[in-house]
Amino acid sequence: FDFRAIAISANPQATSKTMASTSSWKMFCCALIAVFSLTARNASSFSQVQYFSRSSLTKSCQRHSQAVPELEMADGGSQTASSPFVVALTRESGKNDKLRNALLSNERIGQLSDSSGIPVQIHELPCIEHADGPDTTKLSPTLSSAQFDYVVITSPEAAKVMASAWIEAGRPALGMVAAVGKATQETLTEFGIDVSFVPSKATAATLVKELPSAEAATEAGRPTTVFYPASAKAQNTLQNGLEERGFTVLRHNTYDTVPASWDGNQISLAQSATIACFASPSAVTAWLKNTADLETPRALASCIGETSATACRKNDWAEENIFYPEKPGVDGWAVTVADALEHIAREQ
Repeated sequence: FDFRAIAISANPQATSKTMASTSSWKMFCCALIAVFSLTARNASSFSQVQYFSRSSLTKSCQRHSQAVPELEMADGGSQTASSPFVVALTRESGKNDKLRNALLSNERIGQLSDSSGIPVQIHELPCIEHADGPDTTKLSPTLSSAQFDYVVITSPEAAKVMASAWIEAGRPALGMVAAVGKATQETLTEFGIDVSFVPSKATAATLVKELPSAEAATEAGRPTTVFYPASAKAQNTLQNGLEERGFTVLRHNTYDTVPASWDGNQISLAQSATIACFASPSAVTAWLKNTADLETPRALASCIGETSATACRKNDWAEENIFYPEKPGVDGWAVTVADALEHIAREQ
């Protein structure tokens, strides 16, 4: 790009004067190129810092399309700048994208970031990992050898475990499948399993109330039979409730959830977090285990639903520091994070 050409065409009478100042132009161009280079380097470093602000929403969505466990500072370290708005996503690694995207598109969070001038930092900080349960090896044989009126699945992970065993068993007939929650239903559908029943609210207690007796069982004068592949840590709400209604329930603990081990960087991230997002009681327990030695105030709890909120109450979170939607789901969960952020802003 020839800056001299611009000068000559703009003022032909000044050609000789301009040519005489070629040296000055060269110095100017060099300086300009240096400025661009410095800006590019700074921009490259800054892009490593992941945060939420309205002006960077599009870029943030692209950056967060893959799971990122922590914020990277310009120097390549793992610590975050001190901020009152630090959100920790605690689901298993790689399973936080839906909530992250919901947060990035939340209008209230964008307004809060704009009005305060403080970016909202979002970290993936997994609290739990999945492992085999005591009944994992029984799942495929049970599916292939027994018939049930219902197979009841209460979480996306339970859906994946059951679907894998079902495929291994040769895709036998399952009878009617009941799923707790939209995410569980979607996971089953992805594996080619049709869902016959979803309760109006994504809780085991609601399913217990709403699951109808099987018509074939009623006509035959026998109890409705239910197969319940579950987490080893799942409470007995579902099986006890259905048995009280006269159903026959076979439960297999087909997988387990165990606390994730954190390294020093992850502990530092937890220490900076002002809001922790919980999708299960197991995540609450694991968070407390991994943060027990931190000398910082307990993070506010943003829960996907009432079950996780109850776990927080049992572990001595103050009621005003627990946020959860009336109807479980990712969209409502994102709203509760906005509620918690606004609560922090009011307290500043």
